[in-house]
Amino acid sequence: MEKREKLYEGKAKILYLTDDPELVIQYFKDDATAFNAQKKGSIHQKGIYNNRISSQLFQLLEKQGMATHFVEQMNDREMLVKKVDIMPIEVVARNRVAGSLAKRMGLAEGITLAHPILEFYYKRDDLGDPMINEDHIAVFELANKEEVAGIKKAALAVNEFLRDWFAEINISLVDFKLEYGRYGGQILLADEITPDGCRLWDMQTEEKLDKDRFRRDLGKIEEAYREVYKRICQKTGCIN
Repeated sequence: MEKREKLYEGKAKILYLTDDPELVIQYFKDDATAFNAQKKGSIHQKGIYNNRISSQLFQLLEKQGMATHFVEQMNDREMLVKKVDIMPIEVVARNRVAGSLAKRMGLAEGITLAHPILEFYYKRDDLGDPMINEDHIAVFELANKEEVAGIKKAALAVNEFLRDWFAEINISLVDFKLEYGRYGGQILLADEITPDGCRLWDMQTEEKLDKDRFRRDLGKIEEAYREVYKRICQKTGCIN
């Protein structure tokens, strides 16, 4: 696979074209941002852990029959993926109260929800990724009704599987962000599933094992990412 010119660079990843027009290389950086890039920094080896974690989780989902953009992990920082047309919608699945939901509802963090909540956000950094609903999606033609229905069904299935799977390694999947893209008539789960976009708490201690450690200046950020990967490997058998 020949790596060619840069296609796109975001806050945490770089996409490169390849000699196959259907495939791109996704490179994971150590850069870290929070609060719509108002806070910036770097987490040592974050890109390595995120690439490894996301690769393992995408493979687990594929085995469950859930379609993703994942093709293969190429090395420590690079993942080969299908060249999808990313939809301008972020989907957040919530199992417990935390973050912006706690602020909006005036609730303490950690409360378990009666059932998962799905939220939609308009993927626009310059606008602060505002929350939107299905009417916004329809009126502004961000996706059609069939696509939204498919995304909701897929996101809930991903959440149910990962919530239960993480519980088996003593991690509570509090909430997480998903992105989807169009590819050859399909809607595929894309981007990444990592501690950057998930809230992951130890089930006994409630210790945060995610990017909240960077957002809230809690320290031991790299150690948290490494711990998540270590527990995943203990269950999947991947090399730690």
